[in-house]
Order: sequence, then C-alpha cells, then structure tokens
Amino acid sequence: MDLPVTADLHALKARMRGWARELGFQQLGVAGVDLGEAEARLLQWLDRGFAGEMAYLARHGTRRSRPAELIPGTLRVVSVRMNYLPQDVREAQDVLDDGTLAYVSRYALGRDYHKVVRTRLQQLAARMQEEIGAFNYRVFTDSAPVMEVELARMAGLGWRGKHSLLLDRGAGSWFFLGEIYTDLPLPIDAPLSDHCGSCSRCIEVCPTGAIVEPYLLDARRCISYLTIEHPGSIPEPLRPLLGNRIYGCDDCQLVCPWNKFASTASIDDFAVRNGLDGASLAALFGWSADEFEARLAGSPIRRIGHERWLRNIAVALGNAPASRDIVSALEARRAHPSALVREHVEWALGRHAQSKSAHANGGEQ
Repeated sequence: MDLPVTADLHALKARMRGWARELGFQQLGVAGVDLGEAEARLLQWLDRGFAGEMAYLARHGTRRSRPAELIPGTLRVVSVRMNYLPQDVREAQDVLDDGTLAYVSRYALGRDYHKVVRTRLQQLAARMQEEIGAFNYRVFTDSAPVMEVELARMAGLGWRGKHSLLLDRGAGSWFFLGEIYTDLPLPIDAPLSDHCGSCSRCIEVCPTGAIVEPYLLDARRCISYLTIEHPGSIPEPLRPLLGNRIYGCDDCQLVCPWNKFASTASIDDFAVRNGLDGASLAALFGWSADEFEARLAGSPIRRIGHERWLRNIAVALGNAPASRDIVSALEARRAHPSALVREHVEWALGRHAQSKSAHANGGEQ
C-alpha cells in the first residue's frame, strides 16, 4: 500500500473524528505503541499477586504491552470512547440503600458492549478504507490482550484516575473504550494532565478496600472481580462487604466529582433491560438456568453463567434485611446441584439464623 502523505493523514484523522461521532462515539484519539512504562507497572502488579485468578493477564506476556507483537506491523492505535450510562435509569444510591434489591453495575444493564463497540469500530475502519483504500488493521474492545486504559490516556482521551479508570473533565468515567490497531502512521495526540488533585473519595468509598493506594487496585478484593471474574467461593470475610451488589460495583464512580459532568448514552443499545436497574433479589434468585439464558441473551452478564449468578445473589440475600420471602428464596435453593451455590446459600441462611437469634435474645432481656 502507498501510504498517504503527512498532510493527507492529518485530514484523514479529522474526518475519522466526524465518522466516529456519527457512529455513536464521543471522542477519538491516536496513540503510539511505546508502552514501556506501563509494561513495567503491569509486571510489578502481577508480581504482587493483585491479578488474583486472572492468569490470562500473565499468560499473554508482552503482547499486551507491545501492540506490534499482538498484531505485526502496528504503528498506531486509534482509541475511542462511547458513553454507556442509560438515559432512564433508577438512581444508583436508592438501589444500594434498599437491601432487598439487586445492584447491577450500570455498564451491564443493557446490551453487551463488546458487540456494540466492536461492530461500530469495524464500521469506522470500513469507512476509512472507502476513503484511502485497503490498509492493515484490527479492532478490539476489552476482548484481547490490550492495555486499553493506558492507550486511551496516551491518545488524549483522559487521564487515569486514582481508582485506575480513565477520567475526562467533560465526561467523567461512564464510558466504554475501543481500539483500532493499524499500520497507518497517523499523527499522534498528546496525553492530558492529571486532574484528580488531592481528592481521595474513590479510595475511601471502596467497600472492600480494594484500592490499596492511589492508582493501585488489588483485584482480589474488588467486587467487580469477585462477582464477575472470580470462579470459586467468595472469601467469607468479604461477603458482608458486597452488600446487594450482584454484578460489578460502581461505588468509586458514583462518588467521583468529575462524573457530575457525565452525559448519558447517545444510542439505545445500553437502555435498561429486564428491569435490572432495581430488580428484586428474591425474584432474580428464582430464575431457572433456562430463564437466565433467555432473559440475558445479548447481555454481558450472561458470560458468568447461572451458577455464579446464583452464588452472587445468595450472598446479597444473606446481607439483605431478614424477611420470610428472603429466607424462603434461599431455602428453595438449599439442595441445588452445585456445591458452590449450596455453600453460599448455607452461609446466607446462617446469617439470617444468627440475626433471628440475636433479636430473640435481645427481646428476652
């Protein structure tokens, strides 16, 4: 392929930003592929065991931090962001404050973002090919060994907050990221400066203390990891701290001052499905495996499977205010075929038995 001259690449990049907006992306930037400093931090993080059971992070080796090793010939990474906060969504704190309701991370209330972002990135790349002819590329969105937050930071889409997520002064953090790896030598954008200042709200609010210091997350304690990535038993000391969070956690984003500037999603794909912005824990716990598969078709939640779904909800039911409905829902799953589910159900029932005993003893005094 004959590469366009420099002036043409600047013009192409400007047109790419317009095409990106037409496809539902709010911002586009371009980064180089030197991730040396980020690679060193990643290796230190892995050495400290903070990845938990996410062994794939180490298994991919340097392909994650060296784009040209993943896709040979990569010279640039086009990074984009897309808002996902639903327009009509129940107030997050109201759900968190009601222990009978299930809290689902705002990003997972609608359609699976992997499909949405990847499809639109593919359309963006196709539009580029219509303009300049064939070139080498590959699109990603949280689906391969890609350091997407670092690449987005390098591309000027924001800075890394103390909670490790990307932040933008005009958009907060309620957005997805996606990338196009390409051999086009597009002009690179400049990174933004950090604007967290002395604020530490995200660190202080974390229910499990997973943000062990600014910019450093211990995934083993993170509720998003525990409810989504972790395949086995949730450590007992952490279970009460999960509250009613059954899929992910947004606490660090909910308290971030920059999110007062966040905008809602501009496309319908992320609209709330199945009433998951404030559904009853007991009702969700009653879903059969078939119902789980059918209701959550096209949802990112589906990938954890019915067993982990029940595990997570059992913990939330154990943390819920005691009631006949809550205990009955747990009793109905006491003989579940999965040992993992049974373990968490028994723990939850034990919590309610202890609570009932404590109230009884208190009433006798």
